[in-house]
Amino acid sequence: MKWWRWPRWRNYTNTFFKNYKAFCIFIRVQFANTILPDFKHLFYPHICSGCGSDILADDNLLCAKCFVNLPFTFYAQYADNPIEKIFWGRIPIAAAHAEFYFAKESLIQQLIHQLKYKSNREIGMYLGEMLGRTLISSKRFNQIDGLIPLPLFPDKERKRGYNQAAIICNGMSDVMKVPVLNNVLVRQRFTETQTKKHRTERWENVEGSFAVKNEALVKGKHLLLVDDVITTGATLEASGHCLLKTEGIKLSIATLTAAVK
Repeated sequence: MKWWRWPRWRNYTNTFFKNYKAFCIFIRVQFANTILPDFKHLFYPHICSGCGSDILADDNLLCAKCFVNLPFTFYAQYADNPIEKIFWGRIPIAAAHAEFYFAKESLIQQLIHQLKYKSNREIGMYLGEMLGRTLISSKRFNQIDGLIPLPLFPDKERKRGYNQAAIICNGMSDVMKVPVLNNVLVRQRFTETQTKKHRTERWENVEGSFAVKNEALVKGKHLLLVDDVITTGATLEASGHCLLKTEGIKLSIATLTAAVK
């Protein structure tokens, strides 16, 4: 009998190959869990959308420092909050909320700028999810039947590639489990930017700009009108007036930010 066929050597050989297989499995697992992510991070770094730090979890877009510095308003849980007061005597609404205070040169302005002008749709989804969770926890927005993104003029949407309000709605829909009703509210004429206009000029600029398509789809529904920012509320008022012409509509409003003076 050959020496390698001796029972004792056969046991040594079997043990070696069993341990070798276990060792190979261990190496593959370690490579998948540690080395491969580090290698990927080297070429495709996952960084904070706020400050550029790479110290954050893979499922977060903001680091802990940026997150705690977000200017939350906490309006959602309070009736007659400052956002709702904007619409007093203008249009009847059930509830309104803005998630963050808006200020120039701030973190939230930077994030909104990325969403609107740098094609960062991920941050829109991320902030939309945050807004959706806030509305759920407030218990004041639990009977919403559909999310209505404030529409852009078609040429502007084609140029940008998307409607930022629709991106926010998609994030909200994921957590609220409420459908996004795209193309129900449409902008039927181009309007100039509202940035440098005062309240009366803003209203005149958007009056008659909106129309409702497929009224049967939203008849008798509680709709949540969504946009990225509210200032004087003129655009949301004009679009809200248009929606409320449909029979049985109940209207609420939510925005990511409020630039209310």
